[in-house]
This record gives sequence, structure tokens and C-alpha cells, in this order.
Amino acid sequence: MSSDRLLTAYDYTLPEGLIAQTPCIPRDQSRLLVVQDTVQHCHTIVQTLPDWLRSGDLLVLNNTRVIPARLHGHKTSGMPVEVLLLEPQAVDPSEGTVHGTSDRWLALVKPGRRLKPGATIVFRGQEPADQQQEAGSLSATVLSIDAATGGRLLQFNVPPETTLDEWIERLGQVPLPPYITESEAQPEQYQTVYADRPGAIAAPTAGLHFTPALLERLQAHGIKQAFVTLHVGVGTFRPVEAAAITDHTMHAEWVDVPPETVAKIQETKASGGRIIAVGTTVVRSLEAAAQSGTIQTFCGKTNLFIYPGYKWRVVDGLMTNFHLPKSSLLMLVSALIGRQRLLDLYQVAIAEQYRFYSFGDAMLILPEAGVGSRE
Repeated sequence: MSSDRLLTAYDYTLPEGLIAQTPCIPRDQSRLLVVQDTVQHCHTIVQTLPDWLRSGDLLVLNNTRVIPARLHGHKTSGMPVEVLLLEPQAVDPSEGTVHGTSDRWLALVKPGRRLKPGATIVFRGQEPADQQQEAGSLSATVLSIDAATGGRLLQFNVPPETTLDEWIERLGQVPLPPYITESEAQPEQYQTVYADRPGAIAAPTAGLHFTPALLERLQAHGIKQAFVTLHVGVGTFRPVEAAAITDHTMHAEWVDVPPETVAKIQETKASGGRIIAVGTTVVRSLEAAAQSGTIQTFCGKTNLFIYPGYKWRVVDGLMTNFHLPKSSLLMLVSALIGRQRLLDLYQVAIAEQYRFYSFGDAMLILPEAGVGSRE
């Protein structure tokens, strides 16, 4: 079996001190490792991004917004429970994909072993007891166990004249990744400045480096912008565990590639511009919308898993953060520039004390650096 197919081939050792705990301020002062071609690379900061792209290029960004998906409650016995909402579910499977308002959600729960079907979880806010009595309380019933995620299907019991969305906003917390343990970041710092479609449980972190001023400078340089939505869920952050990565199945995530974005991509390609994806979620969105061979409007779920050997259809270049060992994200980037080249660049970044993961620094892979095959 090729090394590119082995999970162990995507491992590396990261000093714990390089895991970023807080975001860079201002955002665009984060460091940027630019992969110029198949041999060269250099070090700069995100603010210089317009200098590395060309007039006529199209930058595609993910406009998903992280919801306050972490809820704390307790069983009727008093045992504390933590819930991480993953995605809304259709009450009737024939209804298809649900996005937006739904009182039935798939969620990860702790402690999972103690939450069997039929269990009730009660959630309360920080309001005084008399106000809680007026507003009632939110509760959820465990309907079933989801084999694919190990999570629970929860039916929320919402008090009259209120909505579940209101309760989530009132009681929930924006869920930071587990490796961020000492952060003083405010919730809005874990949102992109262009986030406007609620639904994600984790941020599309490459986009955290952008400021309104940087977006304006890019436009002034003739670099166009377009948006897709991929609501980041368990599919993005769940580790790959299969010894042969081809045995891994991605959990599907909801994607919307709208007609106006498809039109901009087609226009850019026709005029000789390049498609630069901001983040792996944008890559998966665009490539999922082009599985027929050409980019098309797409709205629905995708479990597209990209790893070395993938035939690229849309994306030419990529701006991305530094990813966890053995992650599907590391495999996706490897498909673009080669696994060994990527691991070598990670060693360069470690030696140069780059900051890793969600609040960390970034890498820009220019089209000249790509070695992946294309259809």
C-alpha cells in the first residue's frame, strides 16, 4: 500500500507551546507561510495577501457563522450534562435535509454512557429563580443513539411562545476546540468578519485572518470575492482513525454553493483567473459542487473526502491554517501539494515558531505549487 494511504504517514510532533490559545490582534498581522511553487517558500504576514494574488483572481470564502452550540444542563437526578449540538434533524426522514429552525437535533453528550434513550435533560440559564419560573425551562428527551457519531438524537421541549433558537442564544456558549484551554478570546473573535449564516459548530479558521480593510484592499487590487456556505460540523474535526485512510468515511456536512458564486467561478476561469479557496471547507464545498465534472449550483450535504490522488476540478490555490496530525484536513492539503512536501513545510513552520491550529497562523499555497492532478 502506498504511504499516502496510511494514517501513520500523516503524523508529526508539535510542541505544545505552539498551539495558539488566543487570536492575533489585528487579525491580518498573523504570519503567512507562502508556498510559491514546487520548491520555494517564504515568510510574510497575512496583510500582504493582495501582493501574492493577481487581478482577475477569485477569492472564495465560507460565510457560515458559529452558533452557541455548547449547552450545560442536568438530568432529573441532578447529574450535570454537557451537550454539543451538531445539526438539526428532520422529524420525518422524507422531509430531507433540514437547515434552520428545528426542535430535533443530533448532539454529542457527556457523559454519554449515562444518557440512554428516554433520559431527560433540563437546561436553565443564569436568570434569578423568579425569572426562570416566568420563562419556564428548556428540556430535551433522548430519542436514540446515533451509531455514526456516538451522539444522541435529542427532541427539545420548548416552552410556549418561545423558540429553540432563542433558548440556544440565551443559554449556549460558542464552543472552542478542546486544545484551546487557556484562551481569553471573546466569542466574536471566533467568527469571521463576514459570517452571516448561522449553523456551524466550529469556525472556518482560515477566514479568521481577514479584516474589513484587507477585504477592501483585495477588491482594490482587482481580486474578486464570492461566498459559499459549509456549516462546519463533526465531519471536519473528527479525527481519522482507520489505518488505511481509504476506509475512512466523512460525516456529511451541509453545503450551499449559490448560483452567483458558480457564475463568478465560470467567468473567472473563462478570463484566465485563478480560484483561490480560503480554507478547506471552501475546497470541499466547491469540489463537491463539481463532482459531475463542471461546477454547478449545489445545496445539500456532502461527505467528500479529499486525499492524495484526488483529481481537482475547481480549486487552483488555497489559504489554510496549520492542521492537526492525522486529520482529514492534513490529507486534503496533501492532495494539493504532496504529503511529504507538506510535512516538510510543517517542520519549517515549527522551526520558525509559527502558531498552529484554529487561532494560529496561515499558509498560502499558490497555484504554481500544486502537484495534484486535474480533470
